[in-house]
Amino acid sequence: MAERTVQLVLHYDGARFAGWQRQPSARTVQGVLEDALGRLCNTPTRVIGAGRTDAGVHARGQAAGANVPSTWTIDRLRRAVNALLPDDVWVAAAYEMRPEFHARYSAVARRYTYHVGTDAAAQSPFRSRWEWGVTQTLDRRALDSSADALLGEHTFRAYAVRGTAPADDDHRCVVHVARWRDRPDGSGLTFEIEANRFLHHMVRFVVGTMVGEATGEREPGTVARLLSAPTNDEASPPAPPHALFLEEVRYPPALYATAAAPAVAPTGA
Repeated sequence: MAERTVQLVLHYDGARFAGWQRQPSARTVQGVLEDALGRLCNTPTRVIGAGRTDAGVHARGQAAGANVPSTWTIDRLRRAVNALLPDDVWVAAAYEMRPEFHARYSAVARRYTYHVGTDAAAQSPFRSRWEWGVTQTLDRRALDSSADALLGEHTFRAYAVRGTAPADDDHRCVVHVARWRDRPDGSGLTFEIEANRFLHHMVRFVVGTMVGEATGEREPGTVARLLSAPTNDEASPPAPPHALFLEEVRYPPALYATAAAPAVAPTGA
């Protein structure tokens, strides 16, 4: 049977998922998506994600690739999948892709945000589910300085879980965007980072160490210094997962089968 290669752009609340990757005895995003597509396609259907988000991490732009029977149009498939998915996962968009598309290996950039609450109301149950409430005073200049140090190509061995990358992996990532933004209402900050790739727990290790430096628990310049560290022994504990969002995954426009490819914002915009 002829097949169609599709990209599904997913929103999900990670609170009740044990991460992205399918597991035999745990609820995962890949698992529920494969189950839904398997029902629609009448055959086991593999779904490949652009990245393996950890347990508790959310997404507003996770990309997933799959091959489905060509009888499914893109619009019909999106509606049908959403009708079967649980209420904490939603297909926001769907695109037909060239057969050579691979959700993980074809990606040229990924963007995450991490949300920190700094006022008393950050402890509210209506906010604490989505942000990390930090009660200590944060040195804003220290946060900006550590973010600037991340820009460019570096070895992030100090900011990755040991043993999760292949033995020959150089742990090098190219960071295009790294910046902290104040919320207009003064309730907290958002860290935005975009890179060509991310390592396991990388954003959470980076944020945990940045906050440690900004509260005075770590020496000034720690974030920059650890970019040359050979191990992750000195990194601060990773920031909690519930405040991290995968916002966007970008692909070369040539991989989209139609002219309906999403608009690509300039790097750093």
